[in-house]
Amino acid sequence: MLILKVISRLLDYPTAEMFAAKDELKAIVEQAEELTNQNRTQLLDFIEQLTARDIFDAQESYDLLFDRGRALSLLLFEHVHGESRDRGQAMVDLMNVYKTNGFEVDSSQLPDYIPLYLEFLSEQTPEFIEEWLGDICHLMTMLSERLIDRECYYSILFDSLIEISGQEVDLEARAEISETVKAEERDDTVEAIDKEWEDKEIRFDDPMVGECPSSSGMQQSQHSLDPNTVHQVPIKWHDADAAQVQGL
Repeated sequence: MLILKVISRLLDYPTAEMFAAKDELKAIVEQAEELTNQNRTQLLDFIEQLTARDIFDAQESYDLLFDRGRALSLLLFEHVHGESRDRGQAMVDLMNVYKTNGFEVDSSQLPDYIPLYLEFLSEQTPEFIEEWLGDICHLMTMLSERLIDRECYYSILFDSLIEISGQEVDLEARAEISETVKAEERDDTVEAIDKEWEDKEIRFDDPMVGECPSSSGMQQSQHSLDPNTVHQVPIKWHDADAAQVQGL
């Protein structure tokens, strides 16, 4: 599905090569039957606005947006598992999915990097794509609302992905997500970043200090995906529906 390759490229770090391919990107969007007319028009406008900028300004804005704070992280498991140990196993599971489906990862990015995830999905069947995008629909909705709250046009990329997933996002649930986002404390301010990097107190009575991983932790998780059947079983990123996303 070429439109996923386009969105993947647009959601990645801006490069001169991407800017030079503007006409090719727009041509694919214009022919994308997976998008509504409204999404198609907005996506074309996004490409025009992005590529009309000075490349260095676009790169600086991108860094400030996605690499400063966790709220808009493009790493899926950042939003699902945070810093918990489950994140490592989830990475292994996702890499197994890629390998089982013949997708070679030629990137220094982590496997849950959204543009890489979309690149993988672009090579799968429509049914597979809809199911796997559906699994992260709640995350895309949250990211879109956070971008809208910051009056950032990157939100259209996530709205287009929601459209492609075929998922119906309940308007009332989305309104609740929007209200939750507005009440969030920004994590990309200088003060918030300084606080994040403050040295944490070392406690020797903390059970995590000096703890050795158990032997069971080195074995395959009960939720891991069997490489022989992984193509039939989507990763379940969550146990809640979109209406409960504000609890993340």
